[in-house]
Amino acid sequence: MKYLDEFNDPKLARRLLDEIRATVTRPWALMEVCGGQTHSIIRHGIDQLLPEEVELIHGPGCPVCVTPLECIDKALEIAARPDVIFCSFGDMLRVPGTDRDLFRVKGAGGDVRVVYSPLDALQLARRHPGKQVVFFAIGFETTAPANAMAVHQAKRLGLANFTLLVSHVRVPPAIEAIMTAPACRVQGFLAAGHVCSVMGMAEYPGLAERHRVPVVVTGFEPLDILEGIRRTVGQLERGEHRVENAYARAVRADGNPAAIRMIEEVFEITDRNWRGIGRIPGSGWRLSEAYRAFDAEHRFDVTGIRTEEPAECRAGEVLQGLIKPTDCAAFGTSCTPRTPLGATMVSSEGACAAYYLYRRMSEPALPREEMNPVG
Repeated sequence: MKYLDEFNDPKLARRLLDEIRATVTRPWALMEVCGGQTHSIIRHGIDQLLPEEVELIHGPGCPVCVTPLECIDKALEIAARPDVIFCSFGDMLRVPGTDRDLFRVKGAGGDVRVVYSPLDALQLARRHPGKQVVFFAIGFETTAPANAMAVHQAKRLGLANFTLLVSHVRVPPAIEAIMTAPACRVQGFLAAGHVCSVMGMAEYPGLAERHRVPVVVTGFEPLDILEGIRRTVGQLERGEHRVENAYARAVRADGNPAAIRMIEEVFEITDRNWRGIGRIPGSGWRLSEAYRAFDAEHRFDVTGIRTEEPAECRAGEVLQGLIKPTDCAAFGTSCTPRTPLGATMVSSEGACAAYYLYRRMSEPALPREEMNPVG
């Protein structure tokens, strides 16, 4: 397929791998921020093809995975109410709460529906004026504009039966939290291209300068990722720590100004809990005062729900890049896609799901030089 196959070219992949091998002289640990990048890395075996000096650490780049357990429990409480139509993207339905998930709520009679856009939920609110329609608004900066637009339209249309349960998180504060953690060993970042296509790159130079780490904005295809790694390793070897855009076909320095204006109108920055990680200051959005009437937490009075994470699940350590999924004793045994302990095994972008899906149960037996790049 044009514009897709060309970013999976094995010859170009080998050339990039050769350049990385020729450049690297010492060990470096890089973190890819996005779960979509993690899945691409594991699917194509990119981490196994790199020279042994280059280690890839999987970061907290899956919005489903970092949605805190207490927020899932709030969703379950709201979805079980007989007057509610609860709408969500499909990958949230099997994320475990304390004692159930949204599929079980649906099986018990709750009106839980999978939608493909928050505007689908808005249309349901228009068609069912006697029901309260709630959309589970999770995600990083990528999904925020559409969710903001849905609330903006609801206010314009006077839809009093539409609300959002908001669990939006922001990438730059998460990077800040990772870099200031005592156990941090990340030396460079592959930034999420889709986030930067919305927000631009303005928040990253300060991070790069404060922590003296290169930040390279990277796409999701194998050649995108290898080019991002090549540039990051090159900076590290030269002692540089700049922000580079290796995804210029999709990302502009100022992002999408119209989307940013919509976000700033509807949301305001707040502290946010991240599942398995804890509270990160300024790392989330909530509805601003002008749109607070559309906040499901307040309308359904679930703000007081507080939940402890299960001790057996080590997803928080995976999300912080402290361990690989295979380092968890529950991985592939008591924790599988059928019996998940945490969201990282359920989400289509979760690191544990990637390792399980692509049968990465242990390190490969073949030497790296005998493996074929990119399929």
